[in-house]
Formats: sequence, structure tokens, C-alpha cells
Amino acid sequence: MVITVPVLRDGRECASRDTRTLHDVHGDPLAEVHEAPALTTRLAVRAMHRAEPVAQDERTAQLAKAGELFASATLGGETPEEYCRAQALGSGVPVAVARRALERTGGDCALLGEVVARQSPSGTGGTARWARRGTVLGVVAPSNHPGTHGAWLQALAMGYRVAVRPGTRDPFTPLRLVRALLAAGLEPHGASLLPGSHTAADALVEAAGLSLVYGSEATVARLRGDARVLVRGPGRSKFLVDTPLDDAVLDHLVEEIASDGGVRCTNTTAVFTSGDPRELGAALAERLARLPAHPVTDGRAVLPVRPAAEAAGLRAARDRAAAGAADLTAGHYGADGPLAPVGGDGVALRPSVTVLDDTVHPALGTELPFPCVWVAPWRPADGIAPLDDSLALTLLTGREGLVAQALASPGVRTVLHGRVPQWWRDPYLPHDGHLGQFLMEARGYAAA
Repeated sequence: MVITVPVLRDGRECASRDTRTLHDVHGDPLAEVHEAPALTTRLAVRAMHRAEPVAQDERTAQLAKAGELFASATLGGETPEEYCRAQALGSGVPVAVARRALERTGGDCALLGEVVARQSPSGTGGTARWARRGTVLGVVAPSNHPGTHGAWLQALAMGYRVAVRPGTRDPFTPLRLVRALLAAGLEPHGASLLPGSHTAADALVEAAGLSLVYGSEATVARLRGDARVLVRGPGRSKFLVDTPLDDAVLDHLVEEIASDGGVRCTNTTAVFTSGDPRELGAALAERLARLPAHPVTDGRAVLPVRPAAEAAGLRAARDRAAAGAADLTAGHYGADGPLAPVGGDGVALRPSVTVLDDTVHPALGTELPFPCVWVAPWRPADGIAPLDDSLALTLLTGREGLVAQALASPGVRTVLHGRVPQWWRDPYLPHDGHLGQFLMEARGYAAA
């Protein structure tokens, strides 16, 4: 059955004359997505600007209830498991990721009041108030992971109304979230789902006042410097092994590289070592090559799945970046090689491990949506420079000075000192700084 993804505005699900067919990873029609033209997007956002604000306590309670509904309710005729299946088939991310997202979102929504309270500066006191910079947040969302939508839920907790242009492969997660929010009592103009073209996305950014935009390096370059837009691009998360290599270190590395299919921006893509990079690379390749290839809706799936042509393009991108350097996992695969057929036109993208000769190889900045990791040498004299420009930097080192340099570097957004298991699930840990740093500001206040 082909799923209908509507435009959802003013609390109503609407059809559009503009539609597109979303095909699943096997090449079969999965959903008919109704798209909001640029004019409709502008009108929807205009109505959201005019809506009356809701009391903070009421909004916090609505979000907690919405989390419960998102996790367990049938919404728009869709059960939780039907959502998980659609999300997996559309995005190509293993179905277990969506199942975990149901549970995590349900729990995190109950904490949102405390999450945003911790983001306000402690020094405001009686002389300042923490206030919103705007009324509507536009979100140009990605499709790589359902967990990315937790950010705009924080914006709702801060009193914003939110209009979401979903990613092209995963309109299912934000649709289910908006349905849950409305069922929990959110006012009709509180949240909108506005699928649409790039032109409509630009219209959303223009109309919203403030926007959160996920995109490629080109998107980051185009919007850099616009104070109204918070851009989140490639993560280029890195890992330094400056300790003896053992099974515990290798197991932690595999988790950081390949968890959730390796599609998160916080998955490690570059590993530096003060030891022998070829020894480390070979050990990683042997472990990562054990990850099995299964259809994306199989509960055992741990690797992302893409249509064959798209998967081949991603592997070709890896080969170009490697500039002739060998993939150490290749010798572990059979006749299928790095692309394993899993039914229909779908193939699972098996991991890739490549050892590089220096800390400045261009491949170290290459991030691909599967477990693809680059291993390079590092010496203490290299300092923080090779480790910079990293959304998440894990430091297995006893060099406290290096940790201090990482914390002082604007290009390192999250520092993990030691093996911190599944740190990305901490709802209080800033992903890329606190969202409140962008959405809120301190305003002077004095009263007689």
C-alpha cells in the first residue's frame, strides 16, 4: 500500500496538486508526498506568526504527552511499527534505529522542560530575562536519522512555533511528531509539516524569521554568515587513540563508527593514532567486516541500504577520496564485494577502512552515509590541528593539555575524554552547542 504524506497546516491535513512519489530502497513506490508550493509555505508561516503564545507550563505538558503518543499510539491510522517500517524503507536506515527513536523520543519529550531550562545563562538573575529572538522557527530537515528532530522539539519547549520542511527520504518522522503534538493538544498553528521543493524550502527560511537548516557543505557555504540561520552540515567527527590498543578500545571504536548504520553526523569518520595506523586499521577492518548485511526492515540489520545505483555512487565517492589507497575491509568480503544485495534493487553498504599516510590527506574531511572511516598517524607535535573541525572529538589520551586545547577550539563542538558509551543519547548534552544560544537572548530587566 502506498502511504499518503499530506501537507499539515493550521491543524489540518491537506492534499496538494503538487505531489511526488517517494520510492523505497528497493525501487518500489512507498509514498505519495503532497508538497506545499512556495506561496502556501509563506501563507502557513504568516498565520503561525499571528498565533497567540501558549503558557510555558501548558506547552511542557503537551510535549510530554506528545512523546507518549509518538512512542505508542496509532496516529493518522499508522501504528508505531508501521511508522518504523516506512521510515526504514524510505531512509535506508536499519529499522532498529526507528524503534529506538520511538522509545527515546517518548522519554526525551518528558524532559524537555528541564533540557531547555539548563540552557539559560545562570547570570541573568533579577537584572535580565531570557527571551525569544523570534516567534516561528523554520526547519529544513534531513533524512539521515530520526533523532535529528529532537532539536526542533526543544524550540517548541522554548515557546516557538515550528514549520518543518521534511527531508526527501524521511517525511514520516516529522509527520508522526506533528500528529502526536496536535493529538496532545498543541494549538493548530503550533507546528506545521510543509513538504516541498528547494524553492519552497527557501521560502520557508525567508518567511520564518529564524531557521535551522541541515545540509551539505554547499548549503553551509551558501548560508554561512546569515545571523537568521543556524546551519548544521557534515559532522566530521574524529577519534584520537593515544593509548595502548586493546579489545576495549577497538570495541568502542566500532560502536562509534558503525552504530545506527554509521549515518549519524556524530559517527566517527576519522581515527588518528599515536601507534601504528596499519595495525589499528587492520584490526578495525576485521571487526567491521563482521557486520552482517540484511534487508533494512529486518531487526538484525545494522548497515544502511540504498538503491543499487545510489550505493555504487557512494562507493565511487569513497574511491575518489581515497586516491588509490586500499580499502582494508575488501579482503574480508566474498564475491558480492562492498555492496551486498538484500532484495529488489536494494544493497547494503558494507564498511570501509582506509589507512592514510599523513594528517592532511583530503580524505580525512570526507563523510559518507555508511561506516566509512579513515585512519591516519598522529604525533604529539601535531597538536590539535589535525583533530579540529570536528562535531564530536573523542580523546583517548592522558595529555590534559590536549584536552584543554580541544575545549578551547571553536571548531570542536563536543569533547569526549575517554570511552564514554553511547554519549549521544544524553538529552542534556549539547549536540552542536545549545539550541538556546541561537533562539534566545538575554534582555535587560529592572523593576521598581
